[in-house]
Amino acid sequence: MKKFKAHILVVDDDDRIRELVKQYLNDNNYLVTTANSSEDAEKKINIIKYDLIVLDIMMPGKSGLEFTNENKKKIDTPIILLTAKGEATERIEGLEVGADDYLPKPFEPKELILRINNILEKTKIKVQKRVVNFSNINIDLNKLLITKNSKEFKINNTEKIILDKMINSPGQTFTREEIGKLINLEKERSIDVIITRLRKKIENDPKNPKFLQTIRGTGYVLWIE
Repeated sequence: MKKFKAHILVVDDDDRIRELVKQYLNDNNYLVTTANSSEDAEKKINIIKYDLIVLDIMMPGKSGLEFTNENKKKIDTPIILLTAKGEATERIEGLEVGADDYLPKPFEPKELILRINNILEKTKIKVQKRVVNFSNINIDLNKLLITKNSKEFKINNTEKIILDKMINSPGQTFTREEIGKLINLEKERSIDVIITRLRKKIENDPKNPKFLQTIRGTGYVLWIE
């Protein structure tokens, strides 16, 4: 299965630009979700934790500046603003409301990639320490705790190592051999036991896992987005 560098939300009301940016980011190994308005984007950030948002300023309804101003305090996701105007006042306003960077249209796709890489590199440590929420589950690697349906389950060091790697590699499948190297364990059966134990802490129905899934003949993947 393809390994993605990060999960990016692209928000633009222009279908052509939205799809071009998505295709270019896909070609550069980024997982991309799109939204055609600020309102659509707000619904998605309430469900999924993205690594970065590429956001157009000029859109019908709520503008990109309004979206940033209203949501930046709720989420710690970096935001790159796009605009057709490129005016200094708009750039300054965008940075004042919490945007991390600014790129005027038209822009070179390579420049967008460079700006994305720079921001993700700066926030890499913070991203790796994040608390992850999905469905009715909360995984806190700092507190070594999983909370599910108001019940708490402790995470041991072996489980922490596995979860830390999986959480920070969205959609990546890990073979038993790779997991074994992470935790210094060679026996595949022992690795299966650890995964089974994790499923009991994460899954609502461990026998029919929704999040920590088996990829037949390959290994395991954690779907949290």
